[in-house]
Amino acid sequence: MTGPGSPIAGALDRLLDLTVLPGFSSIGYEVRRRTLGWDPPTARGRTVMVTGANAGLGRATSVTLAEGGARVVMVCRDREKGEEARQAVASVASLEPELLVADLSSLASVREAAATWLGWDEPLDVLVNNAGVMPPEKVRTGEGFELTFATNVLGPFLLSRLLMPSLEAGSDPRIVMVSSGGMYASRFSLADPELDRREYDPTEVYAHTKRAEVMLADEFDLRFEPTSCSMHPGWAATPGVASSLPRFNRVMGPVLRSPEAGADTIAWLAGASAEEAPGGLFYEDRRPRPKYRLPGTRETADDRRELFELCAELTGTTD
Repeated sequence: MTGPGSPIAGALDRLLDLTVLPGFSSIGYEVRRRTLGWDPPTARGRTVMVTGANAGLGRATSVTLAEGGARVVMVCRDREKGEEARQAVASVASLEPELLVADLSSLASVREAAATWLGWDEPLDVLVNNAGVMPPEKVRTGEGFELTFATNVLGPFLLSRLLMPSLEAGSDPRIVMVSSGGMYASRFSLADPELDRREYDPTEVYAHTKRAEVMLADEFDLRFEPTSCSMHPGWAATPGVASSLPRFNRVMGPVLRSPEAGADTIAWLAGASAEEAPGGLFYEDRRPRPKYRLPGTRETADDRRELFELCAELTGTTD
């Protein structure tokens, strides 16, 4: 038996989960898609906000959701690029997509975008925190934060907190944190949250923030009504990977997933119920996966609580 739910299909999935190159690459995606008998993801009738929506995984997610009948709210940093992406999504959508302009590295910009959405007085069913950066050199934002930490951690945290009233008014609401397999190599340092005490290493800082996203997703799920989870899209060929990791992109190019394959689980989670995809879990290829693979990377419940409270203090959202 090799059909969906068969012992062989399940064994293949578990075997891939134990690997890195096959499991994270297009090989893992194609084997799972075929043996597990996936239907196209759909979030029909749901309103889904996607950050970093003008390119890469964010754009692919927006297209997939729109094709599946969702109303997509695209959050983009650049208005011109965002409008071009919005029109591309509109060409395949049954419901007209919306554009919100926001720079996730700027708390002021996030507040402005959230206020705009809340001013429309509409429920939000799903928030996909996808926007992320990995600058080659250390950069400080105008508000004084390290750029990767600001964009990947503080921006998504603040947006989630500010949109909570809209999410709580939504139908079976959900928050999806788009993390990375890089987080497996990192334990989050509460003593040095922006890694200022170390020589700047882009991949190390990126992995550090991606571990933080998983921790925050768990804490959001514990504290608030919306189902909150994190996920890993696998190794996908995106403009961000090409520019931030050119050597990796060149060597691994033949087996990198397409942006659409990387976006599949994001779109699937957007349409899944809390029963189909419970919160507090880390997903890859539509199934929960381990959050820890290396010794010394496991945090405690107190660590997650402390990180949440630190982000609340830094973003001025303490209750």
